[in-house]
Amino acid sequence: MTQTQDLENTGIIVTGSSRGVGAATAQLLAQRGAGVVINYRQKAPRANKIVKQIEETGGKAVAVGADITTDEGRKAMIDAATDNFGGLKVLILNASGGMESDLGSDYAMQLNRDAQVSMLKAAAEVMEPGSQIVFVTSHQAHFIDDVPTMPEYEPVAKSKRAGEVALREHIPLLKEKGIGFVVVTADMIEGTITATLLNRLNPDAIESRRQAAGRLYTVEEFAEEIAALVGRDDLAVGHTEYVGGANDYFEQLKNK
Repeated sequence: MTQTQDLENTGIIVTGSSRGVGAATAQLLAQRGAGVVINYRQKAPRANKIVKQIEETGGKAVAVGADITTDEGRKAMIDAATDNFGGLKVLILNASGGMESDLGSDYAMQLNRDAQVSMLKAAAEVMEPGSQIVFVTSHQAHFIDDVPTMPEYEPVAKSKRAGEVALREHIPLLKEKGIGFVVVTADMIEGTITATLLNRLNPDAIESRRQAAGRLYTVEEFAEEIAALVGRDDLAVGHTEYVGGANDYFEQLKNK
């Protein structure tokens, strides 16, 4: 455990946190004293392993099998935070997808837009003033309206951008309730399932982004950036935090 326990008695949900960036972020927050809901859709053993790792270092966590695209799944996560940790103070909207080939052509929008908004609304109903919501996205999605991305990723990028826009429409509600809202966006992250899938479809995907950005963040590095936003009360509601590689996109915008 770290010395700083600034999140003690804080219930946190990290969606899609059985692996990758979500799992690493959850572990960092647990080290600061938070009680973390580890959310998974199918892989219970993987989620339970994260819980065990957190508990072995003195942290608090619980694994919840829940599909964020369903009312039942969203309720299960919120109930877990309330029942186990006394309430929900922080929601990190990390779950995303859409490159799966077996879940229908509209799945990306269901997951990356509709489910994100529904989760925000459900969480906002139980969150107290001073709570915080963090939406995790990518530069490829954040800038997609102005800067094209790889064709293989375009449907996901457009759905995640649609999700960000739809979430931002709820900023007045969040301000009224005293709930913070931050968007954190990063370039392609080394070692994630998305990067792996993209590189299978386009073997130059990772290397081309590495060259354009200068370097790509690792899962652990991006998780540190996300975790560092949690608990900050100096950020405007709707603040965007750019992590690595954004200068390349801003330059492309300037040259349009």
